[in-house]
Amino acid sequence: MLDDIRWMQAALEEAKSAPAHGDVPVGAVVVHHETIIGRGHNRREIDLDPTAHAEIIAMREAARALGTWRLDEVTLYCTLEPCMMCAGAMVQARLKRLVYAAHDEKAGASGSIVNLLDYPGSPHQVVVHSGVLSDEAAAEMQKFFSRLR
Repeated sequence: MLDDIRWMQAALEEAKSAPAHGDVPVGAVVVHHETIIGRGHNRREIDLDPTAHAEIIAMREAARALGTWRLDEVTLYCTLEPCMMCAGAMVQARLKRLVYAAHDEKAGASGSIVNLLDYPGSPHQVVVHSGVLSDEAAAEMQKFFSRLR
C-alpha cells in the first residue's frame, strides 16, 4: 500500500502538467520493478488527438522502454478511472495491474459504468485496486473545472 501511494503521488504530479495546455488533469505512470518506465498526462487538446489520454501515452512509453507491447509485468497508476478506450488497451497490452485514484461516474470502464478489465469473456483480466489518493485526484479535477466556469 505504501508503494501504491508513492507511485500515485508521481501520477498526480504528472497530472498537474495537463492544465497548462488546456487538458483535463489526468496523469499516469507505469512501474516495472520499482522504476517508472512510462509517464503520461492528457494531451488531447494540445496534440489534437482523441487517443492522447494519460494512460495510452504512459503505456506507449513503457512498451518502448521494455521493447515489447506485452505489459504483463507492470503496474499502471492513474489519477482517474480509465475510459473504455484505455481499459481496452490495457486488456490488449496484457497489463498485470491497474491502480487508480478517483472513480469516473460518467465514463469509467473499470467498475463505475462497466468493467472491461474483469470481463468474463475477455482474453485477459487486469487486477484492479481503486481509491488510492482519490481525494487528492478529485481536488485537482475540481480545481480545473471550477476555473472553466
